[in-house]
This record gives sequence, structure tokens and C-alpha cells, in this order.
Amino acid sequence: MNMNDMLIISTDDHICEPPDLFDKHLKGDALKTAPKLLTDRNGKNFWSYQGRHQPGIGLNAVVGRPFEEYGMEPNSLEQLRDGCYNVHARIDDMDVNGIAVQMNFGNSIGFDNRTFHQAPDKDLALTHLRAWNDWHIDEWCGAYPGRFIPCGILPTWDMKAMVEEIRRLAAKGCTAVSVSENPTKQGLPSIHNDYWTPFWKAINDHDMTIALHIGSGNPQVHASMETPIEAWITTMPLSIAVGAADWLQLKALHDYPTMRIALSESSIGWIPYFRERADFSNWRHKAWTHSIFQKTKPSEIFNRHFLCCFIDDAFGLKHLEDVGEDIVAYETDYPHSDALWPEVPEYLWEQVKHLSDKQIDKVTHANAMRFFRFDPFKHHKREDLTVGALRARAQAKGVDTTPKSSGGARPVEAGTERPITSGDLMAMFQKHADTIAESV
Repeated sequence: MNMNDMLIISTDDHICEPPDLFDKHLKGDALKTAPKLLTDRNGKNFWSYQGRHQPGIGLNAVVGRPFEEYGMEPNSLEQLRDGCYNVHARIDDMDVNGIAVQMNFGNSIGFDNRTFHQAPDKDLALTHLRAWNDWHIDEWCGAYPGRFIPCGILPTWDMKAMVEEIRRLAAKGCTAVSVSENPTKQGLPSIHNDYWTPFWKAINDHDMTIALHIGSGNPQVHASMETPIEAWITTMPLSIAVGAADWLQLKALHDYPTMRIALSESSIGWIPYFRERADFSNWRHKAWTHSIFQKTKPSEIFNRHFLCCFIDDAFGLKHLEDVGEDIVAYETDYPHSDALWPEVPEYLWEQVKHLSDKQIDKVTHANAMRFFRFDPFKHHKREDLTVGALRARAQAKGVDTTPKSSGGARPVEAGTERPITSGDLMAMFQKHADTIAESV
């Protein structure tokens, strides 16, 4: 195998929701009350819904910019690359990057339905959440069958409605749902509470995969507001270990042996020690903790139920035998700053070329296909989805990848030479939020 022979499925990318998202799926009052993309007095876009305003339209959606501008937060659609919110342009950006298939999370609505969960009128929120799912499945994913893995969101505040939405999504061919890795942050019972029992059953009955995206519950901790932002960025993937440890203790994993949980943006290098530590903790303490792991090791449950997704992890791939070749999948995180667009194949090939062809296939697409029950070959020939074939199509079309300056909010004044801190970044977002508040 060579680089151009790879077939790559990305299990974590994002959509910056377009302003016409709800137009084809709602009418009348339902459409009038749906989330709206508005403009503040400074010409910056923001989403408004039920009296709440979401600053920013493309959190860290900086793909296609010079590296020097990665810290500048986009404030309007015109500052985004078209592929962030336009599905046809997205396919072009996938082709030029050699990506056969993507699974996309929402951006402005939150990875886990945050916008609708926070809305005071839950009846309206349910209507609009379902419309978002319809748009995502029918318009975005439906525009190019076989190129997108649908991933729905759920009304977690209403168990009956949540079970019904799972059933409805399954009927539409959706095999994955995104939920908060820590629902207590939404004011809901913990995943260990009986509240979730119908959810586990519904997920099992419809053979769905649960996607837990980093940042959807447990915070990425930074030491202080004066800490350079680079430290915060470094530890972001490690924060998902907190959620993984919590979900590993889920009794439902013992009740439903086929349940699947994907850890989005988790990386993989930490997995061997995590499992080792879980087994050690269980061995030393299960006599007094009343652990659910009396006969089965935590590591065995982890290997059976979890998929770990990485962007760049040379160490983990060098030690794939220890990580587990069947529990690893690739992701690009387009259009965020960690995304290696448009050079994913070059970077990925350097990290996997020492593996066997079978292992490369598992890491690049086969594990994702199995875990998300998605088969792109129902719609496309394999040879048409390889890196070489997709890039040839993008080249023929003339897809431009030249970095372009596009503006946005700066975390510090131009010319500042000191390291940018966590506080600088938080202040940037707060300033935007204050401007919105003054405009409405």
C-alpha cells in the first residue's frame, strides 16, 4: 500500500450551521421562532434563540487561514471557508484532503444539543431539535449519499421524547447520536442514575452508537488565567479520560454487551496506561468498593465497547499493539485549528506506513465502518474513494487551498509579543458577548 491507496473516514468534523438551516423543514410559527443568525452593530454574526444569544458562528473554524491567524476567532460567515457551512464546498474540501467520509457534529447548537437544552420553552425546543436532525440527515448527509455518517442530537431533558427521537432517527437511517459526556453539567441526573435506563434500552434496541465529544460536559482545565494558552491546548485531549473513566463504570455496559461508545477527539497514546490503571484500581479496591467489576476486568469492557479517535498520535500508532488495532479510528476535526487540512494523507501516512495493510485499513476506515454501522460502498466503488482518486477529482475541479487572511476577533492587540494566555481568550469571547448584549 502507498499513501494514495488509503481510504480515510473521519469520525469527527464540524458544521458551522448555515442561516437557512430550518427553511425547508419548518413553516409558520415554528419557523418564525427557530434559531436565527443575526448581525450585531459591529457587523458580527451571532445565533439568537429564545432570548439567548450565542456569540461566534464557527468556534475556532480557522481552516484555510495562515497559521498566524489561527487565534483570530471568526465573527461572520464571510470570514469562514465556504466548506464550513456549504455542503458542496465541504465535499470539495474533503476531496482535496483525501477524505472519503466524514461524521459531523453541530457547532453553534453545541456538540450535545446545548442550545435546545438551555431554551426555556421545551416544546419549541423539541420541534426545532427535530428540524435540526432532519436538516442534518436529509439535506447535509443526503446531498452526497455515502460521504457522510449521520449523527443526531437528542432532547435529553425529556426521556419519552428522547426515546421517540431515537426511534425516528433510526427509521431515517441514522446510526449515531451525540450526547453530553457529563449530563450533570446540564442539570440532568448522572449517567449512573435510573433516569437513563430507557435510553440504554433504546440505544441497544436500535443498535446505535453513542458519540461523546470532548468539551461536551467535562471542562478542559487550565491552571490559571495567566497560563499560556498553549498549555490548555496541550491537555485538551486528556480531559476526555475523565469522562471515559466515568462511562467505563456504567452498569449498562454489562447489561448490553454490544453497546458502542465513541470518544471523539480523544487521541490514543494514553489508552494503555488508562486501562492498566483501571485494572490496578479494581484489583486493589474492589473488595470494599462493591465494584461492578468482580469477574470482568475494566480493560476488557473498555476494549469491547469503546472506540478512540485521533488526529495526530505517532506514539499511539507506534504502539498500536498495546493500544488495540480494533478500537482506533481517524478524525480530521475540520474546520478547527488542529485539523491538518489539506495535508491529512501526508501526515497520516508517515504515522501508519510501518503498519500492515490490514492494520492501516482498520485505522483509516474499517473500524469506523464497523463501529458506526456505515458502508460507503453501497454508494461508491472503493477505488473511487481512495486518497488518489479523490485528489485527482479535486485537482480537475481546481479546488484552491491557498491560505487566505479572513479577519476575526483577536485575543490580543496586533504586535503583542508575550504568550497569549487562557485569560486573553476568555476575554475575547466575553467582549463579543457584551457587544451582542448591547445590540439586542
